[in-house]
Amino acid sequence: MTKAANSTLNTKHSALILFAHGARDPEWAEPFRKIQRNVAMRCPGLTVELAFLEFMTPALPDAVEMLAAAGHDTITIAPLFMAQGGHLKHDLPQLLAGLRRRFPAATLTLLPAVGDVEVILDAIGNWLVNSVQH
Repeated sequence: MTKAANSTLNTKHSALILFAHGARDPEWAEPFRKIQRNVAMRCPGLTVELAFLEFMTPALPDAVEMLAAAGHDTITIAPLFMAQGGHLKHDLPQLLAGLRRRFPAATLTLLPAVGDVEVILDAIGNWLVNSVQH
């Protein structure tokens, strides 16, 4: 996380939404819940929520609405997607545009998708290399 993103997350009225695709199987979300718990534990003053594109609740608009209603004026959205597919290229920008019109008092910041973050890709590569070495 950059210094600028970190300082945004440390303000009193800030929130972080971990945004994932969603699935019909409720167990699918468990890794994201673990990330949510980890971030919340490491940033006690930060509200950390999960939101989903489809199949699971809350949907992203519902999560933003809940956070804005609770007084969060800075909301950072972290897409937990590995690749820039149609959802991130088309669906998410449309969702964000609508949310920015609906909640003009809130600053909505979009982080890069996790698959676009070099340190994450390096960590996966390192884990794979360590996993196959004898």
